[in-house]
Amino acid sequence: MNKLYLASKAPRLSVLKFGSSVLHSTADYARIAHEIYRHVRTGEKVVAVVSALDGETDNLFALGEDVGHHADGVGIARLVRCGELKSAALLGLALERAGVPTAVLDPHEMDLRAEGDPLDANLTGLDRAKVLARFEQADVIVAPGFFGDTEVGPVTLGRGGTDLTAVMFAHWLDADRARLIKDVDGVYTDDPAKSPDALRFDQLDYQEAREVSRGLVQDKAILAAEDLGVVIEVAALGRSYETRIAKVERAPAQTREVQRLRIAVLGHGAVGAGVCDYLEAHPNRFDLNPVLVRDPSKHGANHAERAFTATPEEALAHQPDIVVELMGGTGFARCLCQSALRDGSDLVTANKAVIALDLARLDSLAHEHKRHLRYSAAVGGGTPILELLDTLTPRETVRSVEGVMNGTCNYILDALDGGALFADAVAQAQALGFAEADPSTDLDGDDAADKLAIIAHHAFGQIPDLRDIPRESLSALPPERIEAAREADLVIKQIGRCSLGPDGKVEARVELRALPRMHAFASLRNEANGFLIECSDRTRYLKGKGAGRWPTAESVFADIMDIQRARAGNAPARQDLADDPMRLKQDLAS
Repeated sequence: MNKLYLASKAPRLSVLKFGSSVLHSTADYARIAHEIYRHVRTGEKVVAVVSALDGETDNLFALGEDVGHHADGVGIARLVRCGELKSAALLGLALERAGVPTAVLDPHEMDLRAEGDPLDANLTGLDRAKVLARFEQADVIVAPGFFGDTEVGPVTLGRGGTDLTAVMFAHWLDADRARLIKDVDGVYTDDPAKSPDALRFDQLDYQEAREVSRGLVQDKAILAAEDLGVVIEVAALGRSYETRIAKVERAPAQTREVQRLRIAVLGHGAVGAGVCDYLEAHPNRFDLNPVLVRDPSKHGANHAERAFTATPEEALAHQPDIVVELMGGTGFARCLCQSALRDGSDLVTANKAVIALDLARLDSLAHEHKRHLRYSAAVGGGTPILELLDTLTPRETVRSVEGVMNGTCNYILDALDGGALFADAVAQAQALGFAEADPSTDLDGDDAADKLAIIAHHAFGQIPDLRDIPRESLSALPPERIEAAREADLVIKQIGRCSLGPDGKVEARVELRALPRMHAFASLRNEANGFLIECSDRTRYLKGKGAGRWPTAESVFADIMDIQRARAGNAPARQDLADDPMRLKQDLAS
C-alpha cells in the first residue's frame, strides 16, 4: 500500500534563521517570504526561526527598566519575548498571503524547554514528534527565536539567541544545516561595510569562526553546533552561496556582486502588478522597463510612480535581460514569448496555454540561444508542483499525477457544496478576481487540460495533444448531482489526472469526481490546489493556493530570482558534505 509522505517520515528539512539585521520594517517580511518559498519549491520543509524587528528588543528592555526599576530577569524575559512573538505572527501572515501553507508555533506549543539565567539561558529540549506532525498540513513552521519555557515561565537566550534557537532546531529535527540569514553574504576577515579590502570565507571550522566572526554569529550557537555536529551557514537574502561553518578546512572565497538585471514586464493585471511591486522593492537588483499594457492612462492613474506603454518596442527596449510575459491568451503573447528567446532574453511566463501549445518549440529556442525558460506559475499558482516533479523524476518512477488544479473551479464547487446557486458562485469568483469575465476556459476544463499537458512533460517526458484530453464541463453539472453527492456525504471536485498507459503513452483526462470527505482533495477550500503524485513506493501530497494575485506573483518572482542566481554562476568548489543529515553528523563526529 502506498503511504503519504507525511510526518511519520522525517522530511527533507531546512532551518532558516532571520535576524533583526534583515528585519528593519514590516516590508521585509515579504522579502523573507521570497527566501523561504525558494526552499519550499525545491521540495524542502522549512522551519523559519525569526527575531524581533530591528531595535524592538532594545526598546522592550528599556521599557521594562523604566516601568520595573531593576525588576528581576524573569519579568523582563516575559516582556522582551513579545518582540519575537509579534515578528513570528507577521511572518506567518506574509507567508499566508504568498500562498505557502504555514503553521506559526509558540514555544509552549512545541514544548521548547530551557534552563539557566532568565536573560542568558540555554535550550534543553523540544517535542520533535509534535513539531514534525505539523508538517502534515504545512510546508513551513514559523518559530520565534531568542527564548524558551521553564517551570517558572519564559527565559531568553542572550544577545543573538535566535542563532542558538536555529542550531538546536537543526539538531533536534535532524536538519542538515542551520542557515543564518544576515545583512552580509558570509563571514569576512573584517566588516565589509567598513573595510573594502575585507575577504570573505567560503568555509571555516568552528573555532576559527568564533575568532573571525566577532559576534556575527552568537558564540553559544557556534559552540553548540560544534558539540552537536550541526553545520552553520551564514548567508544573505537571495544568495545561492554562503560561508559554511563546520568541521572543514579554512577556505577563502571571492567577493561576489549581484548582477543588476533589466526586466520587461508584459501585462499589468493582478499578477503583473504584484510582480512589479516585488521588483520595485529590490531597486539594487532590478531595473524595470515601461510595462506593456493596452491603455497606459488607465494603469498610470493608480500607479503614478510606474511607467507604462502600449508599444511593444518601448517595453522591450535596451535588450532586457528577462522578459516576463503575463498577458495571457495565445495570440500576441505567443509571438512575444518566442521572439523574446530568439532576441536573447530569458523568458518567465505564467501563460499555461502558450506553454502547453509551444513547450517543445520554446525549449528548443531557449537551448539554441542559451537562454533560461521558466514557467512555474503556469501550473498550480504558488503550489510548486513542477519543481517537485523535477526533483522526483531523476530518482523515482512517477506512475500518475492527479490534482485539483483549477482554483476557480474549486472555489465554485466549494460554494455549490455550501448551497449556493451556480450563477451566484461564478459571479462571486469573478468579483474576487479568480474567474475571468468569460469563465468558460476554467469551467469547461480547458485550463486544467493545459496544465495536465505541462505536468505530463515534467512527470513522463511527453506532451500529450490537447485535443486528445477529454474534459467534463462544470457548466453541464446538474444540480441534482450536487445534491445527491451532498446526501451521500461526498464532495464533487474537478480532477485532472495523467498517467502512462500500457502502450507507454500518456493518458490524461479532466473529470468531475465525487470524493469521500476524508479524501485529501475534499478538504481543499476556495482557490486551493492540491496534487497527489503516485510513485513506485509512496504517494506524495502537495497543496497550496492555486490562484490569486500574490501566490502567482510569488511563483513568478521566484523564477526571476532563480534566473538571477543562475546568471551569477554556481557556488565555488568546497569540501563536500553529505546530503543525508544523519550521515552528516556521523561524518563530522569522526
